[in-house]
Amino acid sequence: MTQIGQGISEQTIVLPGDDAASVTLAWSAITDTGRRREANEDSFMAVAPVFAVADGMGGHSAGDVASAAVVTRLAESSGSTSISTSDIERQLVDAVDDMARGGGETDSGTGTTVTGAAITRLADGIAWLVFNIGDSRVYLLSHGVLEQLTTDHSIVQELVDAGHISREEAETHPHANVITRAVGFHEVPIPDYRLIAIEPGMRLLICSDGLTKELTPYGIRHYLMSTDTPDAAARGLLDAALENGGRDNVTVIVVDVIDVVGAATDPHDH
Repeated sequence: MTQIGQGISEQTIVLPGDDAASVTLAWSAITDTGRRREANEDSFMAVAPVFAVADGMGGHSAGDVASAAVVTRLAESSGSTSISTSDIERQLVDAVDDMARGGGETDSGTGTTVTGAAITRLADGIAWLVFNIGDSRVYLLSHGVLEQLTTDHSIVQELVDAGHISREEAETHPHANVITRAVGFHEVPIPDYRLIAIEPGMRLLICSDGLTKELTPYGIRHYLMSTDTPDAAARGLLDAALENGGRDNVTVIVVDVIDVVGAATDPHDH
């Protein structure tokens, strides 16, 4: 387990450009081993402008090595004011190299998910650059509506997409934990991306599957809607996941957009 960034923080980020555009964020990040695992192989990075969760896999602490390598490389962007897809991809490639050089008990099954959101400057405004590899997730709560911004890279998601099983059946499928894409030794790390224009009042949730195994979207929305601060939301979600079984490591980052100044934004996807 590697934690980069303060658990609770607030910051104003001034973006590049002549209009002095800025975004004020408040966030909270928290992680727990859970009720059944002996070690926590999740890692997180919560330093503006990048927020990310990595869920490692592989025996003998190899998953911890993999997730730590990813968030450590992503942390190279801390203090920047705008992040690009090339920044993220370069850091993920470097993380794979770090895993290989790290030695230890690693093998072909060693790897990690990574999902997150980073602030990026566009010609027409400011956006979240959402990125994902694996089955950790990013959710958006805006105007009372909860939306999953990422699509799982998993066998059960492919079965759902093909219409072979329902989303309810996917939750109990025997291959529910098998992912089809990861950051690891034998794969070029290629994330899926999505751009979401930043608006005041939006709330992001970035989490490992230890949360989504235990809470339905309805439950997630409840805790995001019923709490005033990112810390209260993150702790409420974590406590609920543990109370519901805590079968896996649980990592939660909640980010609130407090204010946006000096840049026009389009409320729809870019």
